[in-house]
Amino acid sequence: MTTRIRLIHALARGFGRGFTLIEVLVVVIVLGILAALVMPHFVGTVEEASIQTTHHELYKLRRAIEVYTITNNNELPNVTEGDGTWGALTSGNQYLKSAPVNPYVGGANAGVIVYGSGPDTNYQTGYGWIYNQATGEVWAGGFDGNDVPWPR
Repeated sequence: MTTRIRLIHALARGFGRGFTLIEVLVVVIVLGILAALVMPHFVGTVEEASIQTTHHELYKLRRAIEVYTITNNNELPNVTEGDGTWGALTSGNQYLKSAPVNPYVGGANAGVIVYGSGPDTNYQTGYGWIYNQATGEVWAGGFDGNDVPWPR
């Protein structure tokens, strides 16, 4: 009988070495504070990445239009309004491998092209690109004339 009691006491002492409720709560609170400090950095990083990607796509698009115009005796590419309809720029992969998208606008309209004579005057989500048929200029939707994004 005494052996059993010693065994029970030994097991009970072994279980007593865990964390108290207070210690667990302190750890959870510290982790919550750290998460609250780090989350805004991730949100800003995602937005910054979409802006940088849009700048890169805009740069590629402008260069493709320039190269097309030079190689085709100053003729502008036949671009039509709609979803990614860049005409000769994307057909055959000679100028662009795929139709560019504007991740800053995002969603289903990120690749949509509209005709216009200048950049946006505020943020919008209706289209990704503005193309001027007369001059061959192109602007990213949701950006101003200096390629700076309008606030969302």
